[in-house]
Amino acid sequence: MTKVYYKEEQKFNQFWIWLLVIFLTGIWLWQLIQQVFMGIPFGNNPTPDYVVWLIGLFPLLVIALFRLLTLETVINKEGVHYRFRPFQRKARVIKPEDIASFEVKRYKPLKEYGGWGIRTGFGKKSSAYNVSGNQGALFHLKNGKRFMLGTQNPASIRSALEKLTRREEGF
Repeated sequence: MTKVYYKEEQKFNQFWIWLLVIFLTGIWLWQLIQQVFMGIPFGNNPTPDYVVWLIGLFPLLVIALFRLLTLETVINKEGVHYRFRPFQRKARVIKPEDIASFEVKRYKPLKEYGGWGIRTGFGKKSSAYNVSGNQGALFHLKNGKRFMLGTQNPASIRSALEKLTRREEGF
């Protein structure tokens, strides 16, 4: 078993996301109660009752998706392993020998990458995996690409990456 230098699991727990999901679910419940249970048409051109039930699947699926979405990061002697569950079954790996340099820093997710999630930056040689916040490890890879990996623990990931890169350099 390989020693793990760092492990982090991040989920979408932002208040505004859950507020939006609860708001959409509330509108659906209002429509369901008013039209299906009270018999009062919802709006000027009401949809059939079975469609109201089907519309309810959308907020339920969004809730389930946001509960399942997880960014996993593991750093060990083989490299930096990362994946976005449930979309990626196997972790992707940045091998130590592929890292030219790294820096742990604050960044602007909206401005630099267009938001959170699996993102491509505004340059084809830049991408990011992030869930929340504005801190991450920016990898400058030997192939010229840059990769931002979001974190909630900047000091811990810096320490793990220093161990990883020192090991590679032979110290």
